[in-house]
Amino acid sequence: MKRPNAQSSVASRADVERIYPRMVELRRTLHRYPELAFEEVQTARVIMEELDRLGIPYEYGGIGGGIVARITGKPDGVTVALRAEMDGLPGFESTGLPFASVNPGKMHACGHDGHMAMVLGAAALLKSNPPPGNVLLVFQPAEERGGGSRVILRSGALSGVKAIFGGHLTGHYRVGEIMVTPGVITAQSDGFLIQVQGRGGHGARPHEAVDAVVVSSLLIVAIQTLVSREVNPVYPSVITIGQISAGSAPNVIAETATLRGTMRTTLPDVRKRLIGGIERMAKGIGDLHGARIEVIINEGYPPVVNTVTEAEIARRAAAKVVGEKGLVTMEYPSMGSEDFSYYLQEIPGCYVRLGALRDGWEHIPLHSPAFDFDEEAMKVGAAFFDQVARDAIEAYAG
Repeated sequence: MKRPNAQSSVASRADVERIYPRMVELRRTLHRYPELAFEEVQTARVIMEELDRLGIPYEYGGIGGGIVARITGKPDGVTVALRAEMDGLPGFESTGLPFASVNPGKMHACGHDGHMAMVLGAAALLKSNPPPGNVLLVFQPAEERGGGSRVILRSGALSGVKAIFGGHLTGHYRVGEIMVTPGVITAQSDGFLIQVQGRGGHGARPHEAVDAVVVSSLLIVAIQTLVSREVNPVYPSVITIGQISAGSAPNVIAETATLRGTMRTTLPDVRKRLIGGIERMAKGIGDLHGARIEVIINEGYPPVVNTVTEAEIARRAAAKVVGEKGLVTMEYPSMGSEDFSYYLQEIPGCYVRLGALRDGWEHIPLHSPAFDFDEEAMKVGAAFFDQVARDAIEAYAG
């Protein structure tokens, strides 16, 4: 593999400014009509209409199947892929934007509208001046729920792809900053369900019952010690119980209780230890209080692990777009999760974060009903995706 030429093509400011109004238009249309995982019908229609306008051929897998488009600069050349997500989130938007969601209970609270617009912007740049290789544009369903990246992988559309690149807008960095880091970027995400079976009774006669609420409370407190007392503090991990369901009346001792939570880890050994700890504590507390406790682990997304070579290609491309001063590194992995991880289990690649916070703005977290981003960030994102595709093709061609 040869190192990308430092003088390789960088999209001009004029080229980026030329496509920017269209990216804004696309982003706002997509934002106004969000759709949930595997329901991205209108979203897919908007993307396909834009690909048709650009003259870029594509394949559509139908509802829930995603779209894979192809820009061909050299049919027998190297193929790389760029990825964007199509789905929104459940939630009621509170941004007050003139293009706020008109679909009740659905909104783009994670920037996926911007991701689609940026990749379409990069598509326009690549189409106008194709690199000596091939670029696949991947618009996948269901990143938030359902692991839609696996749908794309199962389709075989990425067969022969040398590397894949993706990114995410974030208010943790300012517009003009790009975070590029090799190694672990996000955590393994696992869900769990704990069902407590006690024995119901009258609130005035607790000695006749096994109180599922009390047993659950003891278990909740015990589980919190797994991270604080059984995991090396240098290994990031989190256990959160976010839902508790129990009881039917104030004077009735609950017979059953259901706990639901999430577990985040970055190392397989830590994950195994925490799962074993939850199961051990559930059995011990159940035995101690005469309750039956069942633990169900629902495996989630694996960690996103950027490959070293592709992270370096992405770093060089980012430096060409924002300069060395705009490069940011992540010292510790995010405890969030991302289904881009499934691509990286099969294809080398790199996942970056694109600054989207405007000076003077308050940081609003992803998934918040008030989430928004500075649309100027889409200029940076489109230029980066264009550049990283060109640099990757040049690197692998050697």
